[in-house]
Amino acid sequence: MPPKAETTLSSASVDQMDSMDPLFYILRIFPYSFLRAPRMRLKLPSISLPSAMTVYALILLTYFMVVSGFVYDVIVEPPGIGSTQDRATGAVRPVVFLPGRVNGQYIIEGLSSGFMFVLGGIGIVLMDLALDRNRAKSVKVSFASAGISSVVIAYVMSMLFIRIKIPGYLY
Repeated sequence: MPPKAETTLSSASVDQMDSMDPLFYILRIFPYSFLRAPRMRLKLPSISLPSAMTVYALILLTYFMVVSGFVYDVIVEPPGIGSTQDRATGAVRPVVFLPGRVNGQYIIEGLSSGFMFVLGGIGIVLMDLALDRNRAKSVKVSFASAGISSVVIAYVMSMLFIRIKIPGYLY
């Protein structure tokens, strides 16, 4: 590529190059010689940052929607719950999990699985709160026991959901 040529134009010559029309200059100066901008006392809106718990709640809600398959439910529009017919009696009974299809789900299945993942995450947060030195021992024990039980329940239920979803699945 050839080098660019340097141009040395003064600001006066650039102004003259804008327009050759004298009417343009009159219209550019004339209305503003007697018009004045109004004096307005506008206050800028002050936006305060949300609290830490508000941000945490929004992130937790977003996490729940992502792991429960909300986008899948909106796009595919699966039924809320399924049904199957009992071979022996002929009675129709509800089915919450769509068995045998890993890439499909009922709405209740996604919501319950997402709730278990969120429950496990809240359990980890509770266990982290139990490590705070400024809390009373009884509160730390309560946080730790609630956190451990939440993580254990979430893990056991998630494994149960996987075994229902995929009948031959072993750890």
